[in-house]
Amino acid sequence: MLKGPFLSKDFIGAIDSFDNSSIVLLGLPYDCTCTNRAGTRFGPQAIRLESVGIETYSVFFDKDIEQIPFYDAGDLEYPFGNARKALDITKENVLEIYKQNKKLLGIGGEHLITLASIEAIIEKLDNIALIQFDAHTDLRSQYLGEEYTHSGVVKKIADLIGFDNIAQIGLRSGEKAEFDLVRKHSTLKTKKEELDKFKNKNIFLTIDLDVLDPSLMSGVGTPEAGGFSYLELMDWLLYLKNFNIIGADIMELSPDIDPTKTSTATACKLVREVLCLL
Repeated sequence: MLKGPFLSKDFIGAIDSFDNSSIVLLGLPYDCTCTNRAGTRFGPQAIRLESVGIETYSVFFDKDIEQIPFYDAGDLEYPFGNARKALDITKENVLEIYKQNKKLLGIGGEHLITLASIEAIIEKLDNIALIQFDAHTDLRSQYLGEEYTHSGVVKKIADLIGFDNIAQIGLRSGEKAEFDLVRKHSTLKTKKEELDKFKNKNIFLTIDLDVLDPSLMSGVGTPEAGGFSYLELMDWLLYLKNFNIIGADIMELSPDIDPTKTSTATACKLVREVLCLL
């Protein structure tokens, strides 16, 4: 019988019991509506493998994730080419997480899957708000005739929870019609204090990694110049530590695009920081 020791297949610091966890790390490797460079379905596993190279201690939050009871559930298995079925699979599993009074930390995978998480959460909780860090507005009604795409996920979520419950941070790309919606509903936030209106909300946090500048985060499907530095993003996340964050996801890593693995290592560290925030 093999005695090892063996490297863990889980994200560093994860516990081995779903029942004893308060947070569930769930891989969301869907990648069928990416509109530029594909490969995000490989993101969750790349993040797990690379996590062995980071510390479990967060100097930003002064917390060690080994003291946070989170369970790594692995990756969901999705059908190719069937967006609605992938959403339904995700919704069913996320709903079970919240039925067990736990929080989700999703790692993706393309941004469309965030819709399913919101669909599930609103069946268990009310007064939901979405805080989105993203280079793109994601407010298209359709793309090339398709209803469900990563470029329209926030429009779909707005249809569920209302534009008044959406904050968008880091936007710098989108169609004019999308930015017309942004201006109409005042969703773009450029000062942290503008988020204070959400302090009485149950907040789902979604981070599209292309919010970071491509000089740091090149491993994404649609890089956009002019993004945040890591420290600028952390400044925003630290501001949220006294908000009621009821779940989160970190999406759109396409690891094979960046052979240096800098993008993947950065994504790993963001997983650690968001675990501390939850």
